[in-house]
Amino acid sequence: MSAVIHLDLTSINDLLRHWIVLQVTQEAVTWLDEKQEQIAKGASTRVFFTAFSAVPRYTGKNRLNLTLKDLKAASAIQTGWFPGDWTVDQAARTLLVLTLPQADVEKYLHILEQVFITADVGELVALYQALSLLPYPERLRKRAAEGVRSNMIAVFNAIALQNPYPAQYFDTLAWNQMILKALFVGSPLHLIQGLDSRANPELSRMVVDYAHERHSANRSIPAELWRLVG
Repeated sequence: MSAVIHLDLTSINDLLRHWIVLQVTQEAVTWLDEKQEQIAKGASTRVFFTAFSAVPRYTGKNRLNLTLKDLKAASAIQTGWFPGDWTVDQAARTLLVLTLPQADVEKYLHILEQVFITADVGELVALYQALSLLPYPERLRKRAAEGVRSNMIAVFNAIALQNPYPAQYFDTLAWNQMILKALFVGSPLHLIQGLDSRANPELSRMVVDYAHERHSANRSIPAELWRLVG
């Protein structure tokens, strides 16, 4: 588990807005700018929650049309950030979350937790896949663990796949549980960041036991599994 990583939130915001502007109408841009300004100035939480929910009505849900240059820019700002599969509404929702005032840490974290609690599946995917971009990421480990325990595969994959957060912040127990669940639900292990660097003897033992159980039940053993043994 690595040390706390300090984020360049201004650059993240600028990049997200740049991508969004290229793919939405001027009406949507104006609406998003207005909501950001209201939220940044401390508007009531109702303004934020209403805007967060309404985002797709303005932006649509098309996939972000990102180039290799865009992906390199994202990774340069935050190591491991890979928004290649993000949609426009997910980017806009992330932008709104990043606009929340953050000086009062406990108030910010309380509002963020309320967003997670009330979010639908689509909103949860946006939130979990953006965990590594949010302020105070070291305070979000418990929330991230909830994503791993989710019985919704889309939500689990949002935290487990193409997301630098688990490798950076999960302890060994949480990491191993996530990898085992990825095997159980059939998520592709090669999309889990830090798979090799976070290898550990306990995980190797758990994976071998899992393989033996599959073999005894005459079930196929995922070829990717053996990457974890050694």
